[in-house]
Amino acid sequence: MTSPADLAELVRAPAALSVPGDVFAGAAAAGTLGPRTPALAGASVLLYWAGMAANDWADRRLDAVERPERPIPSGRVSPPAAFGLAAGLTAAGLALATAAGGRRAAAVALPLAATVWGYDLAAKNTAAGPAVMAACRGLDVLLGASGGRLRRAVPAAVTVAAHTWTVTALSRREVSGAETGLPLRTLAGTALVAAAAATPPAATRTRSTGDPTRAPARLARVATALPAVLAGWYAARYGAAQARVVAEPSAGRVRAAVGAGITGLPALQGALTARSGAGLLGLAVAAAAPLGRRLARKVSPT
Repeated sequence: MTSPADLAELVRAPAALSVPGDVFAGAAAAGTLGPRTPALAGASVLLYWAGMAANDWADRRLDAVERPERPIPSGRVSPPAAFGLAAGLTAAGLALATAAGGRRAAAVALPLAATVWGYDLAAKNTAAGPAVMAACRGLDVLLGASGGRLRRAVPAAVTVAAHTWTVTALSRREVSGAETGLPLRTLAGTALVAAAAATPPAATRTRSTGDPTRAPARLARVATALPAVLAGWYAARYGAAQARVVAEPSAGRVRAAVGAGITGLPALQGALTARSGAGLLGLAVAAAAPLGRRLARKVSPT
C-alpha cells in the first residue's frame, strides 16, 4: 500500500517551498499583492507537484536502471497511481488558480500546466529541455502578476527563468557527472542572475530617493540594501556549490549543486520581492531557504 511518505517523495514535497516565491515576486512586481495571492501560490504548488509526479511517471523505465530506489521503480508507487496523481494535481491547480484569479489567472495557468507536461513528456531529454523548464518558472512568476500588468513582472520572470535554466542544465548531469565547462557557464549565469535581483527597478529607486520625507532615511537605506543582501545570500550558497563542481565535476557534487539551486531559490525570490518594495514579504519568502535545506535532508528535492 502506498504511504504518504512515498507520495511525498514522489512529488519532492519539500522542494515545493521553492514555488510560492515565484507568485509573490510576480505579484509584488505587478503591484497586485492581495488576498488572492496566497491562493495563486497554492495553485502553483499543486502544479509543481503534478510536474514532479508526471516526471517520474515518464522516467519510470530509465529510473529502473539509473535510480531504482525511486518510488515507482522500487514498487512503492504504481505507474497508474503516479499518473493519476499528476493528472489530479493538475486539475486541482488549474481549478484553484481560476477560482482565485478568474479568467486572467486561468490564461496563465493553462499554458503553465501545458508547459510542465510538455517538458516531462517530450522536451526533457532534448536540447530544448532547460529552456522549456525555464519557461515553466517564468510563467509561474507571471501567474502571480496575472491580476495586473504582466509587463511589469517580466524582468522578475526572466530572472527566475535564467536561474532555472542553470539548475536544469546541471540536473541533466546528476547521474553521469559533468564536464568542467558546464558548471563554469552556470556559475557565470548565477552571477548575472544575482546582479539583476540586487538592482532595484528605476521606479523603485525614484520612489526611495525622490522624496526623503516619505520615510526615515535609515529605513530607506535598509529597503534599498535588502535586495542586494538576499541576492548575495542566494549567490553565495548556490555559487559555492557550483564552484565545488568546477573543482570536481562528479555526479555527487552535481546533485548537491542542483539541490542547492532548488533550496536556495527562495532567497532569490525574496530579493526580487524586496526590490519591488515589499521588504518584509521578501524576508518571509527568503526564510523558506534554510527550512527547505533542512527538509531536503529527509526527502531529496531532486
